[in-house]
Amino acid sequence: MSGDFLALAQPGVQQLSPYVPGKPVDELARELDIDPATIVKLASNENPLGASPKALAAIRDELAELTRYPDGNGFALKSLLAERCGVDIQQVTLGNGSNDILELVARAYLAPGLNAVFSEHAFAVYPIVTQAVGAAARVVPARHWGHDLPAMLKAIDEQTRVVFIANPNNPTGTWFSAEELDEFLQDVPAHVLVVLDEAYIEYAEGSDLPDGLDFLAAYPNLLVSRTFSKAYGLAALRVGYGLSTPVVADVLNRVRQPFNVNSLALAAACAALQDADYLAESRRLNEAGMQQLEAGFRDLGLSWIASKGNFIAVDVGREAAPVFQGLLREGVIVRPVANYGMPNHLRVTIGLPAENTRFLEALAKVLARG
Repeated sequence: MSGDFLALAQPGVQQLSPYVPGKPVDELARELDIDPATIVKLASNENPLGASPKALAAIRDELAELTRYPDGNGFALKSLLAERCGVDIQQVTLGNGSNDILELVARAYLAPGLNAVFSEHAFAVYPIVTQAVGAAARVVPARHWGHDLPAMLKAIDEQTRVVFIANPNNPTGTWFSAEELDEFLQDVPAHVLVVLDEAYIEYAEGSDLPDGLDFLAAYPNLLVSRTFSKAYGLAALRVGYGLSTPVVADVLNRVRQPFNVNSLALAAACAALQDADYLAESRRLNEAGMQQLEAGFRDLGLSWIASKGNFIAVDVGREAAPVFQGLLREGVIVRPVANYGMPNHLRVTIGLPAENTRFLEALAKVLARG
């Protein structure tokens, strides 16, 4: 006799679906018997430049110490981040990717009977971490595919402990201004922790996006989360960080797993953070690639959602799932986003110029088939 272990799981967990990552190149190659070298992957918002040469050198230097546990406090990286971000080292929390920071927040501040507020079309991890600890998810309808901050304010009640907001947002690429953010933070009750997810903020430097760091001193209930997975090109190593008051950082460290960031990730992140040329080239390539894809969509008569990330959501004018499958057969991997309530859209990562061209040509071919 066996137990029903799905029924025994927490109700919130029972209602979840596992997070589905972008299809790996090797998986598509096996499924369709395609040479993996010919496959273009534009599905997971990875940096097409590859990792910084300085980060790769730092990893090689660290390999001899693989028998040693990493620095569980991440002192070197936290020191660099504190200096770069203008905060005290006690305000920095390191995570196994920024996803880890989101989960630490949920474990520390959410529980059955409490709730978290976030937007429709927002990052899939927000409901996962919320419902996994038995808290309720309050999903606020989007406005023009982005956050409706005034409506999110109205959704907050006495049982709300966390609000997740992303700027720019994934998968839509939408953003809000510094004025909108400031007005929102002024009105959020003091008992609610606002998590400002800035996973793509490095791509938006010099734009009209606010820098969450500018608001930390004024709002003790604000936490800014960032990652090295995107603009810094270290997605495989899983390293991110949160910036908050020392009190919030101390709470998160009480539930953080020991050695949650490995030695190779710590070394690579330190090196990448100091490689200004690499970051500048990542931005340049992204801006050019965004213009290339927008021009291609315009030529195809398609609409898209303006984006400040390293990706763009295009409306293919029909159910996107068959188009996605058609692209796979052409050896091009993008991301369907029907699970985000966007059944007619595909999210496309900005790639190298040749990769962008390959995608646009494949898209035109698939759409022409009807």
